[in-house]
Amino acid sequence: MAIKPTIYKFRVALTDMNRDHYDSVNLTIAQHPSENVERMMARVLAFCLNAEERLTFTKGLSAVDEPDIWVREYDDTISLWIDAGEPDPERMKKASRQSKVTKVYSFNSKSDVWWKQNQSKFKQYPVDVVRFDWEQIQEFSTFLERTMEISVMITGDSAFISTAKGDCEVTWETLQSVE
Repeated sequence: MAIKPTIYKFRVALTDMNRDHYDSVNLTIAQHPSENVERMMARVLAFCLNAEERLTFTKGLSAVDEPDIWVREYDDTISLWIDAGEPDPERMKKASRQSKVTKVYSFNSKSDVWWKQNQSKFKQYPVDVVRFDWEQIQEFSTFLERTMEISVMITGDSAFISTAKGDCEVTWETLQSVE
């Protein structure tokens, strides 16, 4: 019998000063059995950074031909493709052909090595690449509960996150920007 995903529910009070976007979002997230907590929390933060009306989580690791997060238009085209982690450049080449905007949010301890090995390949594709601070993602992950309320305030290159268990800041670095 296959191991089932773990379901988490987030109520997010979002303040994005960079985009003048203010929202209250209810997220239901399935953590794949092979997914670590840090990756899931990186997905939550990537969602917050790109929040808009039709932004949704996909089947993620359960569907290899889909991103982690996307915006599908009414005509079924993909206007935003978001992957969390350190994807293969060929995957991003394909993704950039399928979507209008493609983004990668890297987050783990091997992110530096992955970027050094793949930077020249990624420069060939219209893909935004952002690296979250690994230690800060780990700290954010320690606050995880099955049902939680979080407040996320985004300003500049950082997110201030407040939960019932504590507060933290997650910063990021833009490695490649299409704009």
